[in-house]
Amino acid sequence: MPKKKRSKAFWNNIKFKYKLTIINENTLEEVAGLRVSKLNGMSVLLTLSLILFLIAATIIAFTPLRNYLPGYLNSDVRAQIVDNALRVDSLQQLVEKQKMYIMNIQDIFSGKVSVDTVHTIDSLTNMRQDSLMARTEREEEFRQQYEETEKYNLTSINKEAETNGLTFYRPALGMISSRFEPTKRHYGTDIAANPNESVLATLDGTVILSTYTAETGYLIEVQHAQDFVSVYKHCGSLMKREGDTVKAGEAIALVGNTGALTTGPHLHFELWHKGRAVNPEKYIVF
Repeated sequence: MPKKKRSKAFWNNIKFKYKLTIINENTLEEVAGLRVSKLNGMSVLLTLSLILFLIAATIIAFTPLRNYLPGYLNSDVRAQIVDNALRVDSLQQLVEKQKMYIMNIQDIFSGKVSVDTVHTIDSLTNMRQDSLMARTEREEEFRQQYEETEKYNLTSINKEAETNGLTFYRPALGMISSRFEPTKRHYGTDIAANPNESVLATLDGTVILSTYTAETGYLIEVQHAQDFVSVYKHCGSLMKREGDTVKAGEAIALVGNTGALTTGPHLHFELWHKGRAVNPEKYIVF
């Protein structure tokens, strides 16, 4: 069959109309009829598909649903998700610390732990964590050998002894937004707090610096006993001057958002010991 005839037969087949008739069974009267061809059917289906596609594309393009598509996540939304994940992690750690704190208080009240043997809540928490981990035979053997070797070593250093008698106050009420990371030149702990929240001195001491800088905003430093220095940055305002004596837990400033290196209302808290930055979370339960 020639190609032209085959093409003509194909179009005739597509354009050929079929009649769909609805007949009354009792009277055999034609109630309704519909004449349709294959071409008309395909046209209707394509039109409906196009309309549905346009509706779906419009909904996705102008609603937050587009954030669920790969590559369309807004940078602000992504930053908010990361921030929320960090906050959830901080809240989970805070809840665990609170549980541990309550268990420690219960042990003290019940008499399982003598009050005279407790220097700080942190030391009691460390004792509890150690007790939860069973020692292996190899670890126990190494421990005994090490204790026997170091029994008469007078140069042994005990960092915990340096904080004996000191009770560190939490500098501000809030949630940790950034942790101590010296490898990234972040030598303190950021505490997200409400504006004008009180900033408290973590220990008794003397104010050695009370000033304003372009990078850190309002800044105050306090010298404490046993070679500790606490630093409070990005304050909204300062309440103490250089040379003032402060007590632990006393308000020395207000939380703010000053300085160029800030990301919102928070307190950047640093703790230095003998000229070196230390992790504040090792001494303070935030």
